Amino acid sequence: MGKIYVVGIGPGNKENMTFRAYDTLKNSDIIIGYKTYISLIEDLFPEKILIKSFMKKEIERCEESLKLAEEGKIVSLISSGDPGVYGMAGLMLEVAKNSDIDIEIIPGITSSNASASLGGAPIVHDSVNISLSNLLTDWEVIKKRIDLASQGDFVITLYNPKSKGREFLINEARDIMLKYKSKNTPVLIARNVGREGEDFVITTLEKMLDYEIDMFSTVIIGNSNSFILKNKIITPRGYKIIHK
Repeated sequence: MGKIYVVGIGPGNKENMTFRAYDTLKNSDIIIGYKTYISLIEDLFPEKILIKSFMKKEIERCEESLKLAEEGKIVSLISSGDPGVYGMAGLMLEVAKNSDIDIEIIPGITSSNASASLGGAPIVHDSVNISLSNLLTDWEVIKKRIDLASQGDFVITLYNPKSKGREFLINEARDIMLKYKSKNTPVLIARNVGREGEDFVITTLEKMLDYEIDMFSTVIIGNSNSFILKNKIITPRGYKIIHK
């Protein structure tokens, strides 16, 4: 029988891909993934069979991976970032619940971690990830999570912050956070991390909507102790530094 690897490719460039992930893809017979993610790695593995699919075809990707593995193939099902963070790991395990095929999860650098590294150290203390996509989660549930995370003074990382079909959800999310967080709370907006066109901006909660935010962005909002130093955000853990 074959095997399925669910592989996190990180932000998308080879430099931010783990050795384990690279070796797994190199030793696989077939690589399956969302077309955008396949495009990020196809130049690295030109000899491989690459199967692309479209958005909202996640279940079909898992079913195809399982079918190919049952035919004896070594299959890598890829996710950007880490497959266990808004990725394919959980779904693949569910789809294969009645199969004896071995499934191994290969972790990757998350969008949250990769983005944070550009802007300093914003998630050094307690933090949460919240996706603003309401395709699979009701918007009222998402708003409740934003509200409670803001009350708890967590650093908040927003995934899938804005798309053409839900342009104003991030406005509402920002308004919820302003109920509990200072308007001067530092905010990092990182775009195309690890890909062509990578850039970031550091701003405040009050002004964050003045900047471009899209589906290729990750937005990190600090807590009440976060501050900006030399165009980097620092969320201190509480160490007592003695300056000499």
